[in-house]
Amino acid sequence: MKLGVICDGISRDLSHALKVMDEFGLDYAELQFVWDKEVGDHDASEIAQIKELLDTHNKPVSCLSRHIFAGLTTASKAGDKDHTRHMDYLKCVIEMAHQLNCPLVRIMTSKKEQILWGTNGAEHWNVAKGAWDTLPPLIAPAVDLARTEGVTLVVETGNGTMVNSNYTAVKLIDALDAKDVLKVLWDPANNCWCHELAFPDGFEMAKDGYLGHIHIKDVQVDTPKATLEVRQMGTGQLADLFAPMAGGLREISYDGVISFESVYHSGNGNFEDGFRTGIELFKQHFS
Repeated sequence: MKLGVICDGISRDLSHALKVMDEFGLDYAELQFVWDKEVGDHDASEIAQIKELLDTHNKPVSCLSRHIFAGLTTASKAGDKDHTRHMDYLKCVIEMAHQLNCPLVRIMTSKKEQILWGTNGAEHWNVAKGAWDTLPPLIAPAVDLARTEGVTLVVETGNGTMVNSNYTAVKLIDALDAKDVLKVLWDPANNCWCHELAFPDGFEMAKDGYLGHIHIKDVQVDTPKATLEVRQMGTGQLADLFAPMAGGLREISYDGVISFESVYHSGNGNFEDGFRTGIELFKQHFS
């Protein structure tokens, strides 16, 4: 399978991150923060430097991952000040994607309301009425732009966002009738927070043409205590699920990129060290 890494999980110094990728035989660079800027904020000269570095190391870009639409709420409306600001970010990232020959641009979704649907009384007492219905109109302009620009968007299953599971990601894509230009960026570790089992549940939900990109890390969640611990690869609650996940992806001939998300450190704050503790197991499972 196609393996890569979110580069700033090694270092925001792209030159160094690419050298480490070479060291471990990772082919696909996912860009989020490069130097002191998030993707979409770089000027033409900086993008040219990024392209030169990528070309020198023969690293195609799998995805440009800005936090587009993150932080919006159910009160946000398409065309309001905050939404327009995020759409402007999206336009900048898409232009950068064209220059770097990158096929995917990540989007996020607005802040999570906890209970979106319910029955037998919950629909009256517990559901955040109308919360979900605010989301498709926020994302629809991005879908229209993607179609016009010839790029594919991937919506991440994020912590604390309206789309925090493969179930909600697929529901959004179907609501927008956008399977052609909007795919799931599956982050099974993030989905642990809402207790969506990565395999078989999450995989089965998205396997039929919805998967566009994947992030892999390991975690331990304690939802009642509102606590998240990033774990060394293979020591968290996904440890026994990586192998069947990889097997399922092979079975469906998944042809997207799987990015190692290096957000673990042992307590010393050094994420490159954390990357080095987990990368071989990542490759063992997903190569």
